[in-house]
Amino acid sequence: MVKVGLTGGIGAGKSEVSRLFAECGAVVVDADRIAREVVAPGTPGLAEVVAEFGEEILAPDGSLDRPRLGSLVFADPDRLAALNALIHPRVGERSAELERRALAADADAVVVHDVPLLVENGLAPLYDRVVVVDASPETQLDRLVRLRGMTEEEARARMAAQAGRQERLAVADIVIDNDGPLEKLAPRVREVWEELHG
Repeated sequence: MVKVGLTGGIGAGKSEVSRLFAECGAVVVDADRIAREVVAPGTPGLAEVVAEFGEEILAPDGSLDRPRLGSLVFADPDRLAALNALIHPRVGERSAELERRALAADADAVVVHDVPLLVENGLAPLYDRVVVVDASPETQLDRLVRLRGMTEEEARARMAAQAGRQERLAVADIVIDNDGPLEKLAPRVREVWEELHG
């Protein structure tokens, strides 16, 4: 088994790279998706987050109001750290379980852990290879505003809450440049896949 840590700044295109790896045959363990699962309605994770941040972070249907919570934590490093302390252990446990299942199914599996905060949480040593999806801050900002509908201020706050570009590149074994058009991304991902799988 090859254990890959995939990361990149918000708006760099990590999710698209993750999707392309899955198409190549990778087992993708998506930390963002798991982070949503562990705070689904009725879970102990959601109860802990509500206890920490209050009922106002709930949507009318009882689910987590992620934009509201985001507005509280991304402008306040202490609140963000408190949220991460609740969520990250649960995400880590579930990720390890999914990896064990992949290994049981195929000893030669390439397991790609899609981890937005890999650098921030010092997780690079956990992986055989770290792949960083890289885009310039200008590209990231443009994508967040144009494609995700964030205000420029919201986008800059999200970017500032993450590790800087140089910090991510410093832990990279492989860099996938995603500053260009989408049609250049797929061939590059296939090259990296061959390197990981070979």
